[in-house]
Amino acid sequence: MRIKSLLVAALCCVAATAFATPSIQHWQSASGAKVLFVENHDIPILDVAVSLPAGSSFDAADKAGVAGLTHHLLDLGAEGLSEDDIARGMADLGAQFGGSFDQDRASLSLRTLSNAAQRDKALDIMARVLQRPLFPEAILLREKARLIAALKEAETKPESIADKAFNKAVFGAHPYALPVSGDVAGVEKITVQDLRDFYAAHYRTGGAVVAIMGDISRAQAEAIAQQLTAQLPAGAAPAALPEVAMRIPASEQRIAHPASQSHILVGAPGMARNDPDYFPLYVGNHILGGGGFVSRLMDEVREKRGLAYSVYSYFMPLKQPGAFQLGLQTKKEQADGALQLVRNTLAEFIAKGPTEKELLAAKQNIIGGFPLRIDSNRKILDYLSIIGFYNLPLTYLDDFTRRVEQVTVAQVRDAFRRHIDPQAMATVIVGAPPASADKNGATK
Repeated sequence: MRIKSLLVAALCCVAATAFATPSIQHWQSASGAKVLFVENHDIPILDVAVSLPAGSSFDAADKAGVAGLTHHLLDLGAEGLSEDDIARGMADLGAQFGGSFDQDRASLSLRTLSNAAQRDKALDIMARVLQRPLFPEAILLREKARLIAALKEAETKPESIADKAFNKAVFGAHPYALPVSGDVAGVEKITVQDLRDFYAAHYRTGGAVVAIMGDISRAQAEAIAQQLTAQLPAGAAPAALPEVAMRIPASEQRIAHPASQSHILVGAPGMARNDPDYFPLYVGNHILGGGGFVSRLMDEVREKRGLAYSVYSYFMPLKQPGAFQLGLQTKKEQADGALQLVRNTLAEFIAKGPTEKELLAAKQNIIGGFPLRIDSNRKILDYLSIIGFYNLPLTYLDDFTRRVEQVTVAQVRDAFRRHIDPQAMATVIVGAPPASADKNGATK
């Protein structure tokens, strides 16, 4: 046992020595935004991202889609700039302009050369897009039509049907159950005023997190953070979301679909991003179903029995506990057998935890792969955004491999037992014949 511990410790040392974690500077801008900055002059590139608490969970239930369309239309027209001006301006500079959107966050990101001429022009466009969006009526109508068409198409796809039903079963009336892209009924009702109101309420200086990575000085970073946030609506971040109900009733939905395979999802609320059990749950899930071909679910379901090409499990940590999900696709005639095997594998894992051998292999895999998580400016930028938005310790990257190495079998078993009850989970099967009974007593 001592030899195994020494091996994992050695791997930690190698990773820390060969790939030093970045030094994170942080401050609050004059506008009130939180700023995290890593100075790196290795390449002449600047990466910037601004994140705000403006994700889909802040939608109203009867107008799901407002948050997503607000984010989507930001770069489709800003003060003094048409959508073509914005796209052409970035392309002429060789800059990359993008963003991301989920239940918690809406963000805009920029990658540009760090020389002053190109950097300043790209940042000017980004600043206007973020702080002076126009939300043109004609463009909203066009994008609504595109989104509605996409949503209607998604309603025919088994994976989309399963995701929507699963989120509703897991989160009930909580805002995390709202579809990230909205729904047809909600999107049809959205007006320009809805977008303007949402922007004013959620794109505020007090909730902004600015992540900056690259070839500039601290003084330049301070100026950029202020430039990108000074003209955002003033005020604090929106009120926190209601708490997620951690224990849900067992349920099972069987939804008919002509797909050749059954799409199966099983899960429950899991953990928040700052949960004290984050590392035991993270390492444990790597063993259970997050480690690809070396995971226990893959071994039991695919390798030993050939019931599915792929089977997985994951936690989606958010501000409030996001979903813990197990998923697979399998032939309809073997759906019930595959589902029962997944349930049995999960129940055994929760009851007994991983073996020491499994834990050692997971630690070696995670620690050995950690340098690849921070091997580019873009990846570090993403971590800066996460650390700032979720109020994680600034030493998060420094501590990562040590926290993984410290996880024990007992901690994994205890954390899973407290967070996941295999008798209180939601199950969704899309593309399966109806069943008349469930041995666990769940509804069908």
